[in-house]
Order: sequence, then structure tokens, then C-alpha cells
Amino acid sequence: MRNILFIFFCLIVINYNSVAKSFAYNNSLQVSSVDTIVKSLETDRAIDEVLKSRELPKKEKIEYLSQGTKYGFKNLFKNYSYNPSMPYSSQVNPHAEGYMNDYLQAHGSYLQKLKSTSVLKFNFIDNILAQYGLPKELKYLAVIESNLKATATSWVGARGPWQFMSYTAEGYGLRVNSFVDDRTDYYKSTHAAARYLLSLYKDLKDWLLVIAAYNGGPGRVHTAMRKSGSRNFWALQNYLPTESKNHVKKFIATHYIMEAGNNLSNMDYSGLNTGNKIKPAAAEDFTGTNEVLKLSGKYNSVIIAKNLSMDITEFNRLNPGFDMAMSSGETFDLRLPPEKMNVFVTNKYSILSECVHVLLNTVNVDNKMAYPGTKKIKKKN
Repeated sequence: MRNILFIFFCLIVINYNSVAKSFAYNNSLQVSSVDTIVKSLETDRAIDEVLKSRELPKKEKIEYLSQGTKYGFKNLFKNYSYNPSMPYSSQVNPHAEGYMNDYLQAHGSYLQKLKSTSVLKFNFIDNILAQYGLPKELKYLAVIESNLKATATSWVGARGPWQFMSYTAEGYGLRVNSFVDDRTDYYKSTHAAARYLLSLYKDLKDWLLVIAAYNGGPGRVHTAMRKSGSRNFWALQNYLPTESKNHVKKFIATHYIMEAGNNLSNMDYSGLNTGNKIKPAAAEDFTGTNEVLKLSGKYNSVIIAKNLSMDITEFNRLNPGFDMAMSSGETFDLRLPPEKMNVFVTNKYSILSECVHVLLNTVNVDNKMAYPGTKKIKKKN
């Protein structure tokens, strides 16, 4: 009898622990869900404040927006953003690999060339996107829209590096008339694009969907969501217009080429995981064979490499993410071989001067820091 009572007591304890764990788990899910909803609402509120303001977001607002918007790439990258120090295939959504091979085959060589000739424009766009807390990956939208050409004009009348239609451009403070077209002004149109992208993100909460909406209008994306019953691009892609679906495909392929592709002529397109990547820096590159200097300022990797007579691929291998850090105003631990570091330290101010000079003369920069208020616009459907 005593043994039976003991067994009965043990069963009660086990059952209690199981119920308690189940309750704690379900409660944590509810808390997590509530936290997610609250953060989403706070991000929406911050976006509304930016869109209504004529000024640039303040630093604390930028940091908050960057934390909220980074999750928009949850369906493309496993950790929300691309890490250049890790293999591309280990980070990207498996759906994306086969999805873009044909585009890589058709346009890979051209995009690789554009990558080497447009570093300063990319840095310029990075800097403005960072002022709105937007992911740096979004600069590649300008590549698939216009090939970064300020005067690019589509057959339907979209114009500029961000291919604004006139009514959308005017809604975001750009002047479009017989005498002036701000859509072709890199500075003004990139600020307008940042605000437009924030507006679309508030609506869709996913950057792949935003890119589809940028092409075909948010109405078509909402229709695809309703028909598919999903907000995941990979689940609803076949309900989108072909052009909008392919726009996302172009974006992903362009990001891959610009961030991970090295020598495309030797790349195996049958699977990105076997593609030729930039060889990662070896452990010894970070532990003693190179010197380290904490650096800040508007430096540019191409200009530095040129002044040091150093191959740009080798520079990027030792300093992954250098241009992004510089364009975002961050400090960076510059790594160079001792002889190259000596040359850099001796000439660092003249190198910086050249970097700034080239940046200012590559892009038409307007020092105006306030923008017209956002008007209500008609969405494309």
C-alpha cells in the first residue's frame, strides 16, 4: 500500500511539473507575441514621425528605426542581414539560390563591372539610407531600377536613379516641372526614396514584399497576400505579376554579385554554394602579420588601395565591411601589412582629402537639410 501511495505521489509531481512547464512556455509565447506587436507599433509610430517631419531623424530615432527595420529581411537572411565574413550560402534562404541563377548567367558580368565602377555612388547611398535607419542592402534597388543612372527614364515616364513616377516624386517633396526635375538629383531623390521605402515598410513589414511593391504597387502585393493566405514572399510569389516577382529575383541576384561574387567568369551557376567567393582572411591575418589602426572618416577602399598600390580584393579580404562602416560614420579597425600601414599613416590626410574630393565631385550634393512635407499620394495598383 505504501508503494502504491508513493507511485501515486510521483505521478502527481510529474504531472504538475509538466503542466507548469506547459503554462510557462505558452505564457512566454504570449509575452513574445505581445512584445513583437508592441515593437511593431512603436516602429510604425517612429516611421510616421519621420514622414511628417521636414528634418532628418535624430540619432536616437535612427538607432530605433534600424532595430525595427532590420527584421524585414527575415525571409532572405537567416540572421536578418548579410555578414561578409561568413559564406553566403550559409546565410541566405535556400529558396533564393536556385531562384536567381538564370539572372546571374545573363547579367553577372555587367553587374560585376558596375560593382567596380560605382563604389562612390554606393557609399553615398549607404550614407543617406543610414540616416533613416534603413538596411544598406536597399541600395541595390537603385541598381535594378536604373543601373544607378541619374537620367535613366523608363517607357512609362519613371525617371532618375530611383525611377520615381512624377506623382510619387511630388508626394515625397521632389519638384517635377518643365524647368526642374528633382528625380535626377541623387541627393534629393535618395532622401525621397528612403522616405518612400519607410512608408512601404510600415505597410508590408518585409523588404522582399517592399521591393515587389516598389515595382508593381502595394495593391498587387496585398492581392497576392490575400489569395495565398501568407505574408511570406516565397509562399505568395506566384500570385504576383511576373515583373514584380522578377524584380525581387533581380534584387537578390544583384546583392549576391555585389556582396559575395568575386570572379564571375569562373563561377558555377548551378548552385551558389559552389560559387567562387572572396577568400576569407586567414586567422594569422588578424593576429600579428598585419598592423591595426582604428579609423574614422569618409575614407574609401578604392582610393586607399590605389594610394597604397594594393589590390582591392586583398584590401577587402583583410577589411570586410570597410566601406559600409565609413559611410555610416562608424569607426573601423583597419588592417594592413606593416609596409602598407606605414605608407597609409604617412599619407592618411591626403588620402582622406582625395576620398572626400572624389565623393563630392561624383554625386551632385545639395547641402539642404530640410525637406518639403510628405503629401498624400496615389498608390500604384
